[in-house]
Order: sequence, then structure tokens, then C-alpha cells
Amino acid sequence: MRRFCLWLVGLMTLAYSVSADEGMWMLPYLQKINAVDMKEKGLKIDVSEIYNDNGNSLKDAIVIFGRGCTGEIVSPEGLLFTNHHCGYGPIQQLSSVEHDYLADGYWAMDRSEELPVPGLTVKFIRHIVDVTGDVLGSVPDIAQASERQKIVVENIKALRESFTKQYPGKLIQINEFYEGNQYFVFVIDEYTDIRFVGAPPASIGKFGGDTDNWMWPRHTGDFSIFRVYSAPDGSPAPYSKENVPYKAPSYLKVSLKGYRPGDFAMIMGFPGSTDRYMTSFEVDQVLNVTNPNRILVRGERQNILKADMASDPKIRIQYASKYASSSNYWKNSIGMNAALKKLKVKDKKELQEKNFLAWAAADPVRNEKYGHALDMIRLAIEKRTPAQSEMQFLTETIFTGVEIGSMVSSFRLSGVNPDSLRAAGKISQFAQKLYKDYNEATDRKVTLRMLALLREHVPAGHLPTFFAEVIDADFRGDLEAYVNYLYDNSVFANQTKFEAFLSDYDPKKLECDPANVLRTSAVNRLSELRDTLSVTVESFAEGKRLYVAGLMEMEPNVNHYPDANFTIRLTYGQVLPYSPADGIEYNYFTTLKGVIEKEDPSNPTEFTVPAKLKELYAEGNYGRYGEYPFVKKGRKLRADLSANPELHVAFLTNNDITGGNSGSPVLNADGELIGLAFDGNWEAMSGDIVFEPRLQRCINVDIRYVLFLIDRFGGAGYLLDEMTIVE
Repeated sequence: MRRFCLWLVGLMTLAYSVSADEGMWMLPYLQKINAVDMKEKGLKIDVSEIYNDNGNSLKDAIVIFGRGCTGEIVSPEGLLFTNHHCGYGPIQQLSSVEHDYLADGYWAMDRSEELPVPGLTVKFIRHIVDVTGDVLGSVPDIAQASERQKIVVENIKALRESFTKQYPGKLIQINEFYEGNQYFVFVIDEYTDIRFVGAPPASIGKFGGDTDNWMWPRHTGDFSIFRVYSAPDGSPAPYSKENVPYKAPSYLKVSLKGYRPGDFAMIMGFPGSTDRYMTSFEVDQVLNVTNPNRILVRGERQNILKADMASDPKIRIQYASKYASSSNYWKNSIGMNAALKKLKVKDKKELQEKNFLAWAAADPVRNEKYGHALDMIRLAIEKRTPAQSEMQFLTETIFTGVEIGSMVSSFRLSGVNPDSLRAAGKISQFAQKLYKDYNEATDRKVTLRMLALLREHVPAGHLPTFFAEVIDADFRGDLEAYVNYLYDNSVFANQTKFEAFLSDYDPKKLECDPANVLRTSAVNRLSELRDTLSVTVESFAEGKRLYVAGLMEMEPNVNHYPDANFTIRLTYGQVLPYSPADGIEYNYFTTLKGVIEKEDPSNPTEFTVPAKLKELYAEGNYGRYGEYPFVKKGRKLRADLSANPELHVAFLTNNDITGGNSGSPVLNADGELIGLAFDGNWEAMSGDIVFEPRLQRCINVDIRYVLFLIDRFGGAGYLLDEMTIVE
């Protein structure tokens, strides 16, 4: 086992020199693998200042924000920056028609105005430990997949118990890498008292909306501000008035120095998921099944939500976060399919597989070990695809689209006792919380369309039983009549009915409720599909493990880093422009001028510029946040002091990021904050599967625009006083 670990590190050491712009690097390997290349690319600080498991480093300022984003601590008082779209859910949660923080923005003018966000968490990674030897060391080389997995599970369980004893009160997370060829333990502190400090209005924080999403040039002020609070001793604690701002042992300095093309840039954060080791069989499934299904169902639901949101401010607030969450990966799927086809990714994967098979066949020992890996993957995919497609339709329609069913689930999972609620006089309070972001009329429309899509795309014999037993038997297949019956008769149709149900609670009513019948039938069908898929899980996982291990052995000089799995990583490269097509050259930054030019009265939901921002632009006084344009004189760029200063809004780097990196800090060669990563570019939407160095870019909001908006637009410049700002 020790030989395997050394072999793995050796391969990674050879890999870095190929293309360091590509790669989501594990922090414990930076010193061994990346340090020299990072220095050559321009890094000025020592790698130990980025990651040091035995002392404070930049790593300690990077956090998991909520359930799927990155944030960074920017002051010794626990002040936190992340993207506006990462804070969108919490901001929506705190908003109402009377206090519409989404539309109007919000700026706390002192600590007393910072708003607690129930349920929001921030996680700090305290330690990262390679436990590959502990997990795989006792696994025999000849172990079959099921035997191997059993040993791995037992070893992980023992490790979790050991680390829990060693680090009481902390979360212990054990993740696999390289498809089960390596394992790490992450020791985590989770803070639960997080307060909303400020954010610009959506007209700035979401400027460009769906139209500009994934596109360049970009002009979005995509940031929001929160603060982490702790118990007086610094430990995590539930919300309390006695809690104090988190005393950060490490926080990021903020740079106003700007950047030039070719400047070193690195991003540290929590990339969610990539599939860089995806086979051609999987690419085919994505192209022809997974993405088309998502595009169809989400597009239909979003059309209904968008129309209702435009008709009523209350509905807009209720569904704003749901719509944004849905549309993000709906558009991603559209762009991904276009890029996969244009860049001929399947062809590239097939060529790699052809080479792999030839390499394995050239040696009998290798062939016995790796020669069947691709067949295992292919056969598993052929078996699982029909069931996966049905599961995807069921999940996207019933479990995501039909919210009345989700109300049943939320009530059941809450574990509340209706009698206790009634005795405590808290029925209305509980119901109000459950129905805050729900509109019956909207859900009726969505449910009708979702059921129609499910019936159109899933064979009749494979549908949940309520289709045959209720819709067909009682309503002769009339979906509209069934939906009207559902909402007219279910106690979950609206808050009033639900409160009446709780006031006179009878469990028999719950079992017979039409929404419960629908949900239960769908859950049962989902369980059947999972059973169908379970027979392919083992062979697929074993095939991928062997394929990845074989690739690493076959290609010692190729960039082998583990796929993203929402664990902390570092990517480094440069500030760079790009050319998406013949005759088109994109600059590496945008300015406030572009925001003004993009204003579109015919599309006010996406391209409205606040009056105050227009006034600030007209004044042109950007102070220390502005920058004189640079012109080329000979071989050097020099500031043109005769021109008017510009205010940079966004800029490009060639860093390797994906979902989960939203809100990640973009750091310069000195480890100082110059921006927040918030998007990728349309031309490289296949990036989760294959990195395209010529095209792939990370879109970042300039930290100077962030500070300008906090100070000059929001009037909350006092926040800058607690930061360390480098000019």
C-alpha cells in the first residue's frame, strides 16, 4: 500500500509541468507538486503561506458558505464576502413585500442591524489528513469489488470513530478521490450563527439575469456580505445575543493594486463536481439523455414561474431563489451540449479509450488488471440509462416541480406533534414558516404541466401507481380534472387549509389526503428505480476505479488531479483575455461604462441601472477604486494619465473552476484579494468534462467595484475600516 501511495504522488509530481492552468489541486500536495511551477508563473509568497496544516495560512480564511458555495473572511472580525447569487437564498429568506432586500438591497449601518439567517452555516477546514493507507492498506490486491467495498466501508467507519474521539465537537468528513484510489479526512468547524450584513440590489448583484448568465463580457456586481458569530470563547454556537463576531486567526488582505494581462492569479475554494475522467459512453448519455431531459422539464417549469413572478411582487419574492436555482443549470445544460458537440469531446474520449485498450493489451499483466474496465463501464451504462432517465423525469417533475407534495414531505420530516403545536398556540407560526414561499395558483399550473410531461416521456407501465389508480381510474385520464381535485381537496393546498388540519388533527386524514397519495406513490416508484439502478452501481464504480488507476499508470506525464467533490482545492494561472471565434477578441476586463451602455428599458428585469449608480458614473470620481486606462508604449503597458479613470467591474482569468467555486477569492501573487469568482464562459461549458485551455475562462467581479459599491453606493464605508486594504 505504501508503494501505491508513493506511485500516486510520483505520478502527480510528473504531471504538474504539462499545464498548470488546468487542475483543481489538493492543498497538501502543493509543496511537492506545484510550488516550483507556481513560482515560475509569478507567485511571490511561499506555498506554506497558502496551506500549512500546523499553523495559520490563507486556507483558514476560506469557508464553505451554506450548502454549495465558497466564501472568504476579510477581516479579523469575521466579515465574510461571497457572491450575490450565493447569498440569494438567505436574502430571499429574510425578504418580504415590506422589506424587499432582493430588489432594494440592504446595508447594515452597525452591528445591531446585522440580520440573523436561520439555517445558514459556514464551515472552516481545520485539518486535512491523507488516510489512503488506513482505508486501502488492508484490501487484498485480488479482492473482488463487493469484498473490496466491504473492507473500505469498515475501515472508513473505524477512521471516523477514531477522528471523532481525537477532535470532539468537530465534523469529520472522509472523501474518496481518483474514483476510490485515494482517501482524505477533513476536520471541520461548523458555525451556525451567520448574519446578513449587506448586498446591492438585484439590479446590480444580478445585473444581466439569465441573458448574461455564463456569458462574457459581464457587468454583474455579484457579491454579498455576511458575518460569522461565535460564542465568547470563539467556538461555534447557536444564535444568541451574547455571541460575538468570530475572531479570525487568518483573514485575507484586500488589494486595490489591480492586475495586468499575464499577472499571476490563484483561486481557492470548494469546486462542486467535475467528470474529467468521464468515458465516451457517459458523454453520450449526457448529450442524449441527461441534459435534454433537464432542459425540457426545467424550461417548462420556469416559463410558468416567470410569468407568475412578473404578475405579482409577492410571488416574485416567493419564487426568486427557486427560479434562479433552476435556471442556472438549465442554461448550463444547454451550453454544455453545444460545447460538447462543437469541441468533439466524445471523439477525444474515444481516442483516449482506444489508446488505453492498446496500452493494456500490450502487457498480459496490465491486460488482466485493466483490460475489462471500459467494458464494465459500458455495460453498466447500457443497463442503467432507461431507469436513470425515468428517475430524472420523476425527480424533476414530482419531487422538484410539484410543491404540494413537498409540503407533505416537509410536514412528515419536521417531526412536529400537532397536539403540542395546538397546546402551545404555535399552529399559525409553524404553518406560516412552511408556506412562506408557496403560492397555490402557481403550483396548480406547474403541477398540471409536470404531470403531463411525466406521462408523455415515461412508459405507462413505469409511471407511479397514482396515474393508473387515480388519474386514469377516477378521472379517465383527464389531468386537469385531477389537478383541480387535488388542490380543492388536499389539506396541503394552502396555509388556511393546513392550519385547519392541524387544529383538528387526524392521522387518517393525512393517509387519505390526495397530496399524500401522490407523494407516497412517487416515493415508492423512486425506490423501485433505485433498486433497479443498484445492480449496476458496483460494476460501474469498479470499472471507473480501474480505468482511472490505469490512466494514471499509462500517462505519467499527463495532468492527473482528482475530480472536484466539494473539497477545498487551489487552481492557479493568469489574468488573460481570449478569442472565442475567428475575428472576435475579448478584452480581459469590463468597466462601469459597459453597465451604463447595457441598460435596456425593454428588459427591466435584467438590465436596469439604479439611478444612484448612474449619478456616480456621471460624476466619474472613483477615487482609489478607479484606474487610469493603460496603453502600450513599445513593449510595455503604461498608464495614460491624460485619460479619465475607469472603474473595473469584472475580469477574466484562466483558472480551473466549476460550481461550488462561486464566491471563491481570486488572489494575486502576494496572496491578496483582487476579486470574487462567480461564473464560467459560454464557449467552454463542457469544462466539467474536459478542460479547454484556449477557451476556458473564469469570470470574476473586481474587488475594487465591490468596495466602491459598499462605500459610495451603499454608504457602508465603515465596513472597510475593519479590513486590511493594500494600495
